[in-house]
Amino acid sequence: MRIVDIREHSVPLNSSIRNAVFDFSEMTTSVVAVTTDVVRNGRPVVGFSFNSTGRYACGAQMRDRLIPRIMKADPETLLNDVGNNLDPEKILACMMQREKPGGHTERSVAIGTIEVAIWDAVAKIEDCPLHVTLANRFSDGKVQKEIPCYVGGGWYVPNKGIPELLDEIKSRLDEGYTTMKIKVGGASIEEDIARLEASLKIVGGGQHLAVDANAGLTPERALAYAKVLQPYNLRWFEEPTDPLDFALLAEIVDIYQSPIGTGENLFSTQDIRNLVHFGNLRKDRDIIQIDVPQSYGIVQFSRTLKMLGDRGWGRHSIFPHGGNLMTLAIVAGFGLGGCEAYPGTFGVFAGFADDSQIRNGKINLSERPGIGFEGQNALYDVMKKIGK
Repeated sequence: MRIVDIREHSVPLNSSIRNAVFDFSEMTTSVVAVTTDVVRNGRPVVGFSFNSTGRYACGAQMRDRLIPRIMKADPETLLNDVGNNLDPEKILACMMQREKPGGHTERSVAIGTIEVAIWDAVAKIEDCPLHVTLANRFSDGKVQKEIPCYVGGGWYVPNKGIPELLDEIKSRLDEGYTTMKIKVGGASIEEDIARLEASLKIVGGGQHLAVDANAGLTPERALAYAKVLQPYNLRWFEEPTDPLDFALLAEIVDIYQSPIGTGENLFSTQDIRNLVHFGNLRKDRDIIQIDVPQSYGIVQFSRTLKMLGDRGWGRHSIFPHGGNLMTLAIVAGFGLGGCEAYPGTFGVFAGFADDSQIRNGKINLSERPGIGFEGQNALYDVMKKIGK
């Protein structure tokens, strides 16, 4: 058993939306295909992934050093102890050879994207959905049938005012979602509060509405938003500060009593440890939003979870960033708090399987082997061309 090929291809998102920090007009993503010599149903098993959204394609790092390290390794050294499947932990260690400590973002997205594709192949070799494979390894075999899922939106789009925002929220509620997240920080505080108050009337209260500043607020604006948002008792206030400004985050925590969500722009176990410690995050209410494929992948994520668990954080407090099938499988496999969704936002990379169903704020899980991209036809059309 061996990996016979690893390919990466950069794909543009072609999106005009923006948040408080940037627009997505130049955004790209790396799609990865890992081909093995294992045959199922007359075809080689191929594992797929992509590097979520919000970080650009990272094929150069993959092609220059990460893929060659895997392909040069003795295939036997990349297998599990019984030799009947790939071992993602050993493959992660292989990719990390000769990598200097620190500087995580330069490599964490590239490594994590390849590693998640490896897991897709591992689950397919087992002929098992990835969430079941992960549950058996990391959650004492507790397999989920459905998980909580909230929907993100409320983007700043040309010619989109409050009426259009409310139409968007109503349509998402009609689809079965019960909690919505909208953007703040890309307009004046007065405009954002008007959008917020109008949205609250539709969703039915603060526990069904979160806001996301995308780390785009100055320290002064971040503190001002925290003060003005406090009375609304929102589900959470996301990324009010620069991701590494733990001192400012601690100031906000002191004055903002409702939950804060953050962590999607941190890419290592060490950074998350610093986040919860120096940011004074509260394990009884705050939300950690690690993006797993962008943070060295699933094996390293399991280590981050252990670190958090050792500090008293429950898995229900983890809501990973990334509204896609990879995150869905990871949330279900580890028994986390919930998954986000961005239907219709990022082209073929948005959403879940074509037959996914949202009911009462929860999404069902597929029984397809692996991550299940084969059930997301438009995206799979892109992936299978790369995996040939």
